Amino acid sequence: MARAEETSDQLCAAYPVRGGDGPSSYAVNSVYQRGAVAAAKEFISKAIEEKLDMEILLSSKTFHIADLGCAVGPNSFFSAENIIEAVELKYKSQGLNSQTLEFQVFFNDITANDFNKLFRSLPSNRQYYAAGVPGSFYGRLFPNASIDLFHSAFAIPWMSQVPKAVMDRNSPAWNKGRIFYSDASDEVVSAYEAQNAEDMERFLHARAQEIVSGGLMVFFIPGRPDGTPHSHTLPNVIYQILGSCLMDLARKGVVDEEKVDSFNIPNYLMSSKELENAVERNGCFSIERRENLDHFFAHDTVYKSPQLLASQIRASLEGLFKQQFGDEILDELFELYGKKLEEQQSMVESGKAVVFLVVLRRTAN
Repeated sequence: MARAEETSDQLCAAYPVRGGDGPSSYAVNSVYQRGAVAAAKEFISKAIEEKLDMEILLSSKTFHIADLGCAVGPNSFFSAENIIEAVELKYKSQGLNSQTLEFQVFFNDITANDFNKLFRSLPSNRQYYAAGVPGSFYGRLFPNASIDLFHSAFAIPWMSQVPKAVMDRNSPAWNKGRIFYSDASDEVVSAYEAQNAEDMERFLHARAQEIVSGGLMVFFIPGRPDGTPHSHTLPNVIYQILGSCLMDLARKGVVDEEKVDSFNIPNYLMSSKELENAVERNGCFSIERRENLDHFFAHDTVYKSPQLLASQIRASLEGLFKQQFGDEILDELFELYGKKLEEQQSMVESGKAVVFLVVLRRTAN
């Protein structure tokens, strides 16, 4: 899961997912993401079979893939293997010898990501050349027309920064007492919406320059079902409960309430309409395929287990909380969080969730 790195504010550069191999690491606590990637394997295979331009395969003996927001694996490796398998099948379907085709996979995340863990975990039997590309995916990462296929799973909702207005005490959008926009005022929601629109413009502009004509982008984007209020989405419910834990600790004097008031999670869940609008405004891509992975949540064990869910959220957000509040409160905070999730399980299960599976194609320049 990536956190985009801002060159001006440096706000998001310092909180990667938790690295290493320990019980609280992201590598151990990303079962939900892994399950979604597995559930979408057929979607990726069909997208490549039906939409990948053969001219791209015939124009070079090396196929270049970039995974944006790779975190520390192993989910990125699984995705890379799925993509390579599908490309090889496409190649063979044209009567070509796939053994002559080589693959280069670029793993991208912010500079603070645990790339050491990532590369130590690379599969020994991999059929591709691997390289790391540190930096923000809200800016340029690659040379012009150098990537054949972009992939990103669960990273795009992470914004480049917290909207400035929600941090300003003199602004109508100041988000006092909350850490997210889920149950906040219209002004706070509007600030998040505007920041997301700006970020998507930058993201698509950079990718349009880096991808070859006819190249594909395959994204898994946690989003908001159309017509669902922000406060009713599952991730927003989860963050709302986490925010209430912080306020409980503030009332006990464990954390400074002013630190809670100045803390917001830079994450936004788009609707499908917002995604369509962003692609249309950019004008360089066509939406070739789109499906909603919503049935997956009904069977996902993470959201039915309060302790598993608390562990996953900690692995994803620990760096952000540590930056704002220090190490000392983390165990107490997430122990309380696990208890509250258990107490409010019915509220969690009522949250609406969807993952958009999207395939974009770069149109002719």
